[in-house]
Amino acid sequence: MATLLHAVSGYFVLLLTIRLLTRRPGSQLTLFEFVLVFLMGGIIIASTMGNDRSLTNSTCAVVMVGLLHRVVSYARMRWSRVGRLIDGVPLVIYKGGDWQEEIMREMRIAPEDVLAAARTKGYRGLDDIDYAILERNGQISILSKPAKT
Repeated sequence: MATLLHAVSGYFVLLLTIRLLTRRPGSQLTLFEFVLVFLMGGIIIASTMGNDRSLTNSTCAVVMVGLLHRVVSYARMRWSRVGRLIDGVPLVIYKGGDWQEEIMREMRIAPEDVLAAARTKGYRGLDDIDYAILERNGQISILSKPAKT
C-alpha cells in the first residue's frame, strides 16, 4: 500500500514540478531541463520502490502511475478548469509591435525564441508579424499582419 501512495504522490509532485519549471514540449527541452526531468524521475522511483524491489511491487507502482495518468487525462478533457490547471492557457507574447515583457520574463522566453519560430514558418522578421502566442504545449504560434490592399 505504501508503494501505491508513493506512486500517486510522486506522480503529482513530478507533474506540478514540471508544470512550474517549463512550458516547452519534450522535443524543445534544453539539455539542463532534460537532465532535471530524468533526475527527478529517478528520485521519485527510488522513493516509490523503497527497499522492496520485487516484481509485484514494481508492477503495482507502474500500473498505479498508468491508471493515474489515464484519470488525469480524462479529467483534462472532461473539465476545462482541470485542463487549464495542468496545461495552462495560451499566452500572447508579442502583440502589434509590442513585446509582452512581463509574460516573456515569467515564461523565460527570449525575443530570439520568437524570431526563431517565425523564421521556421517563413517570416523574415517582426515587420511581418502581428501576434506571437505561446501555446499550451509550449509551441510558439505566429500570426501574420493582415495583407495590405
